[in-house]
Amino acid sequence: MAAPSLDLTATSLDLTRALCDIDSVSGNETPLADAIEAAVRAHPHLEVTRVGDTVVARTELGRARRVVIAGHIDTVPVNGNLPTRDAVVDGEPHLWGRGTVDMKAGVAVQLKLAAELVEPAVDLTWIWYDHEEVSAELNGLRLLAAARPELMQGDFAILGEPSNGTIEGGCNGTLRVEVRTRGVRAHSARAWAGHNAIHDAAEVLQRLRDNQPGEVEVDGLAYREGLNAVMISGGVAGNVIPDECVVAVNYRFAPSRSLEEASARMTELFEGFEVEVVDAAAGARPGLDAPLAQEFIAAVGVEPTPKYGWTDVARFSSLGIPAVNFGPGDPTKAHADDESVPVAQIEHVEQSLRAWLSRR
Repeated sequence: MAAPSLDLTATSLDLTRALCDIDSVSGNETPLADAIEAAVRAHPHLEVTRVGDTVVARTELGRARRVVIAGHIDTVPVNGNLPTRDAVVDGEPHLWGRGTVDMKAGVAVQLKLAAELVEPAVDLTWIWYDHEEVSAELNGLRLLAAARPELMQGDFAILGEPSNGTIEGGCNGTLRVEVRTRGVRAHSARAWAGHNAIHDAAEVLQRLRDNQPGEVEVDGLAYREGLNAVMISGGVAGNVIPDECVVAVNYRFAPSRSLEEASARMTELFEGFEVEVVDAAAGARPGLDAPLAQEFIAAVGVEPTPKYGWTDVARFSSLGIPAVNFGPGDPTKAHADDESVPVAQIEHVEQSLRAWLSRR
């Protein structure tokens, strides 16, 4: 079977179709990374570097400022939604299939413009990376930052995460803790001889119901926080009083809070219980006051909104690079079996980026 290839002169819609039809579920990105590398190496104005299955293409024009534009090439598992097909949703043309929203339509726009923009107004770094949809230690952008941090440097970054073609600033942080209750095992026929740890979890759940967070304004954007039990486990057997129960709690917190502050809030909320942090990622402030961010907002002509979910803009923020999310597709359709992207949004994102990056 011939290796897949990409035509970067095709329309962004056709390029999206081609990208999506190359199955690249996390862990299987190599064929697509090979195709991307071969396609961009054909353009002499780009200096191409590959780190694992992450491909970096840079211009070196000596411009005073550099913009980094990135997108991940992996998807969640396919579930009967490949190959792609044309669809009509609410009367509007869409492209349907796994990866159309998250986030190969954004990658298609980036690849097309990377090939086309030989003399951009700023120097450009394009990054297409692997393993975004899985454990953070495998994330290609994280590994690139560790191995070749100079390749991620810039004055402003744009991540092509789906944002309905609008600009979403920064992102919430995320913290997952395990709240553990302890009991004493006993035969369920003599329950009074033990202590039921699952029953004690009722207090954990009640505190969650009574302490739902609201909105926090950060640099002019209102970030909606979330605090939810996402998993509960416990029990030994059908006739045994359980001696342990664990409630997994996910806290989505505004980017004005540090990881330490978010962790302290969970410890305080669940005082009296064992609390263990098992996963954490800091958020990213909007960064909309940066000069390039202001120019980009003016060029796109939209009012920025907050990003409620966590995205890799936080990795740029941790390097001191202001970053926003900007890509085609409705975020609520990411990972959905009926994932589909409006054709008009692909065209809008392409036109907006081209106009801004080509300005004089």
